[in-house]
Amino acid sequence: MTAIRPHHAAPRTHVTAALNFVDQGEEDLIIHVKDGAEAPDRSYEYRPTDVAITNGRAVPRRPALDWEGFALYDHQTALHDLEDEEAIRTTYYAEVEALIKEKTGADEVLIFDHTIRRSDGAGNARRSVAHVHNDYTETSAPQRVLDLLGEEEGRKKLNGRFIQVNAWRPFGAAVKRAPLALADARSVRQQDLKAAVLDYGERQGEVYELAYNYGQRWFYYPEMTQDEVILIKGHDSATDGRGRLSPHTAFDDPTTPDDAPPRISMEVRAFAFFNEEGAA
Repeated sequence: MTAIRPHHAAPRTHVTAALNFVDQGEEDLIIHVKDGAEAPDRSYEYRPTDVAITNGRAVPRRPALDWEGFALYDHQTALHDLEDEEAIRTTYYAEVEALIKEKTGADEVLIFDHTIRRSDGAGNARRSVAHVHNDYTETSAPQRVLDLLGEEEGRKKLNGRFIQVNAWRPFGAAVKRAPLALADARSVRQQDLKAAVLDYGERQGEVYELAYNYGQRWFYYPEMTQDEVILIKGHDSATDGRGRLSPHTAFDDPTTPDDAPPRISMEVRAFAFFNEEGAA
C-alpha cells in the first residue's frame, strides 16, 4: 500500500538540527575498512554543528539537479518487496534508468549497485549514514568508470560529459525519522571538500567528507513517501557553472515523534553519459 503524506496547511519552512562535519583544517583523511567490522576506523573525528535546513517543499522554486545538484520527483514504482533481489535488478533498475534518462537527457545510463538502509540497522540493511559526505571525488568518479567499463571503453566515455547520480527513495511509511539533508552545490566551496582515502587493504577508493562554512545552504523534504525519489549528483564532469555535486547526510530531526517508525530506503548508484552536451 502506498504511504500517504499527511496534509499540512502551513508547512514548516525550516528545521534547525546538528549535522556532522569534519574540521576545516583536517588533512590526510583515511578510512580503514575491514571485513566484519561494525564500523570503519577513521583517522579523524566529526564535529556536530547546528544548521538551518530549509524545507524544499516550501520554497518558491524547487531545487533542480543542474543548480542545487539534487531534485525531488514524483515517481511511482512497481517494486514493493526489498527482499526480491531479482525484481530490484530488473524491474527497479529499469525504472531508475528511465527516470535518469528523462530528467537528465543522458544518452546512456549504467546502474552499478544499490544499498538498502534502515535507520535502526535491523536485519541485513545498513544503517543510515549520519555524517556529511559525497560518494565520489574528482579522482574516484572517473576511476570508477574505468573500473566498470575497462580501460578502452571507459576512456571513450570519459571523453564526453558524464555524471554520477544516486536515486534515493524511501519504502514503506512516510519518512519521519532520519530524513536526508542535502547541500546546495553552489554553496559548497572547493576547500570545504576533504578527500578521504577508503583503504580496503588490497585496494583503495576515495570519498569527500565536508567541512562546514557559514555560506552553505541546506535542504530537506519532510515526510517523503514511496511515490517520491531524489536524484543526487555525486559528480559532474562539466565545469561550466552548473551544480556538480551535493554532499548529503541523514540527520536527527528534533520534531520527530518518539513513536516514529524507522526509515527504510534504497539508493541506486549510476553513471549517465552524454553523446552531446546534456542539461538537467
